[in-house]
Amino acid sequence: MAPSRRPRARRMTVPPGPEPVLAHRAGAVVIVGRPNVGKSTLLNHLVGAKVSITSSKPQTTRQRITGIVTRPAGQVAFIDTPGYQTEYRSTLNRAMNRSVSTGLQEANAIIWLVEALKYDVRDEAVARLLPPDVPVILAVNKIDNVKDKGRLLPFIGQLSRRRDFAAIIPISSTRGTQLDDLLSTIFTLLPEGPPLYEADDITTANERFLAAEALREKLFRLLGDELPYTTAVEIDRFSEEDGMRRIHASITVEKEGQKAIVIGAQGKKLKAIASGARRHLEQLLGSKVFLEVRVKVRRGWSDNAVALRRMGLDG
Repeated sequence: MAPSRRPRARRMTVPPGPEPVLAHRAGAVVIVGRPNVGKSTLLNHLVGAKVSITSSKPQTTRQRITGIVTRPAGQVAFIDTPGYQTEYRSTLNRAMNRSVSTGLQEANAIIWLVEALKYDVRDEAVARLLPPDVPVILAVNKIDNVKDKGRLLPFIGQLSRRRDFAAIIPISSTRGTQLDDLLSTIFTLLPEGPPLYEADDITTANERFLAAEALREKLFRLLGDELPYTTAVEIDRFSEEDGMRRIHASITVEKEGQKAIVIGAQGKKLKAIASGARRHLEQLLGSKVFLEVRVKVRRGWSDNAVALRRMGLDG
């Protein structure tokens, strides 16, 4: 049976937390934005651990992922959502969009992430989803990429007229710029209440899910543009014996030609993908990991609702 426990705190360097307040606050904050705007990077930096996979390829995140931040002031459950998709209309993309819409309805507050100086119709689609009765922080990301900082003020001014934002904060999720201000503001928007999770929890995801995500991240990073969009990872078996995690996983593609891309000449690409995922999991889980990976073809899975539900991608 797959272990259900969650990883505990194994943190990287994190931004300083907000000053303690008298009343403890707790709640859910959803991070939304168009694809490839930096949502997962922001979540990881706030949590101080890599709980959500990242890559330069759009729509790396396919399911909602919760990262937990605990401070004396309170506790925040940050929910990273898939990038809202407007270009493709497959069953997979519809499920991902439903995940975004559902998450917004559950939020005590929302971080709407927009890339500095790059607002387009994809951001406009996200803006239309924002509930009118939930406080929204506009976080203008990737300000470190803007050489002429004087251009930021007019850009922010234009966005500020869209709605009455709880706050507008320019940030860099990669460098941690102004994330302490972002976190402090979030705590003021949450309701008073006790913690929702244990103090050393950093995610609600179990180890089985994290194993699949670690393998999927290595696919993105090692295959790049060669990676077929309709590629998924399933964990067939997950057990723990004598302190070692034993994981058997399948990479699912839709065509035989895609299978050849993932495996590579003499199996070298698949070996590199599996080795990279194993090392990442050993660091994350704090134990030895045995990882066996195979590649299988399942035609049309990304447009098959039953297959998506089996993979946990039903939104």
